[in-house]
Amino acid sequence: MLVVVDKYTKSPTMLPKENRLRHHQDFSAIYQKGIRKNTSHLALRALPHKQKLDLATDTLQSPGPTRIGISISKKVSKGAVVRNRIKRQIRAALRQMLPFISPGWDLVIVVKPTAQMCNYEEFLQQLEKLLAQTEVFDGYSRRNLL
Repeated sequence: MLVVVDKYTKSPTMLPKENRLRHHQDFSAIYQKGIRKNTSHLALRALPHKQKLDLATDTLQSPGPTRIGISISKKVSKGAVVRNRIKRQIRAALRQMLPFISPGWDLVIVVKPTAQMCNYEEFLQQLEKLLAQTEVFDGYSRRNLL
């Protein structure tokens, strides 16, 4: 079995530091202004970064890296073990898709209570569907990651 270890965190279960969404203000902005898409087990909130103009050179700055957060409540499961397992599976699927995701997005994955029955392949399929619907993939085309 091949395990890819992240060069930033030295852990196979974490997203790179620049791709993590951590602040409450960022989550709130995405919930209020973001695009909403749903599947049976997951919901996606997506907000593109605003492009900034560099006044010194009069050119548009490149958007920052895509940042991703995962929201899972106790409605999914009272047990932290189950919630953490689901988060690990979603992070692993997102890490696999990260090279195909366009830079400049803030994403929040909201886990629904029905996700308790999902396995890794189902999470991968649902995330691929959500990202394709919101046109977050490079070139806005749906990619077959399976």
